[in-house]
Amino acid sequence: MVTRRKILQTAGSAALLGSLAPARVAFGAAPTENRLAVVILRGGLDGLHAVPPYGDPNYRALRPTIAVPPPGQEGGALDLNGAFGLHPALAPLQQLYAQKQLLIVQAATTGYAQRSHFDGQNVLENGTNIPYGANDGWLNRALVTLNDGDRRLGLSVGHTVPLLMRGAARVQTWAPTNLPQADDDFLTRLAYVYEEDIMLSDALREARQSQDIASGMMARGTAKGGRRGQYKQLSQAAGRLLAAPDGPRIAVFEAGGWDTHFGQINRLRQQLGELSSGLMTFKESLGPVWDQTTVIVLSEFGRTAAENGSRGTDHGVGGIALMLGGAVAGGRFVGDWPGLSQSALYEGRDVRPTTDYRSLLKTMLRDRMGLDEAFLEDKVFPGSRAAPATNGLFRSV
Repeated sequence: MVTRRKILQTAGSAALLGSLAPARVAFGAAPTENRLAVVILRGGLDGLHAVPPYGDPNYRALRPTIAVPPPGQEGGALDLNGAFGLHPALAPLQQLYAQKQLLIVQAATTGYAQRSHFDGQNVLENGTNIPYGANDGWLNRALVTLNDGDRRLGLSVGHTVPLLMRGAARVQTWAPTNLPQADDDFLTRLAYVYEEDIMLSDALREARQSQDIASGMMARGTAKGGRRGQYKQLSQAAGRLLAAPDGPRIAVFEAGGWDTHFGQINRLRQQLGELSSGLMTFKESLGPVWDQTTVIVLSEFGRTAAENGSRGTDHGVGGIALMLGGAVAGGRFVGDWPGLSQSALYEGRDVRPTTDYRSLLKTMLRDRMGLDEAFLEDKVFPGSRAAPATNGLFRSV
């Protein structure tokens, strides 16, 4: 079967694509002008390295060789509140914190605590209490209500559609291509050839409509090749697509490489720098729409509180969540910090989780996307009543 993806690839376009099922993409008025982006960091981000609790007396004792130095020392953390700081590679985010556009949740995770990447990521994306507890993603289930007919608000950025965005609701996808852009003359001639074929002419029409929206998404002068250039490119594309008046409203993109069993200092310096650069590129690409935007950064679990023998950390439980955007009531930490004493650690080795991601996600979908709390409890995050939505995470409009 000829799909719009194949036509776009044949035409050499880097464009906004629809779901795998052939259907007209409508770009009418959206039910919300708020924007939302979910960033998944695959591998298990070490929250104690990204946002070091330098004021906790047990921090350096647990990590004698890999702890981020306190503020004021060479390579030291960037102070936030006298107890926690940002890793220096996240320096651009310090300004967002000062502008009250960054909110940090330490000791946060899903309800999963068995430390398997595959199972942990599945729980993070399916929204239930257990691995493989659902065949679709929680965000897709939310989109079933948010989509308006053929108006698809969801956007998956990258070459694959994560479980988070898979399900009954149709979503759009965008991925870069190295093929040259097709010019208008070629597409016009192609439309003439296909005009008697209903399926092909409709598919090409959707492709051209998508291309109009996606034009200018590719970054000029972006470094060719390499994960860093690509991640920045994806962030820029996602921001411009969400900023478009007739574009999507909810985007998902992901980054791998966060499993730091060894050589953590150098590896996370690079990883966190790429993350910071990507997030700031996303902000810049959104322009004034940033004021209506919420970004949440999540990982399937955290790392062990203590370093291992390879100057890294192993799979843990309690991690971290970052919420940023013009809509966020930031400049602070939320949630309870359990501390790093031996008695406070989960099973004597991990940060004890005190905040369930689903509490944050419910609040975000309720307050920013207008979804009913009962619907979120019953359909989007079934079995999550122990993690209720909260208040005060977002600015009052």
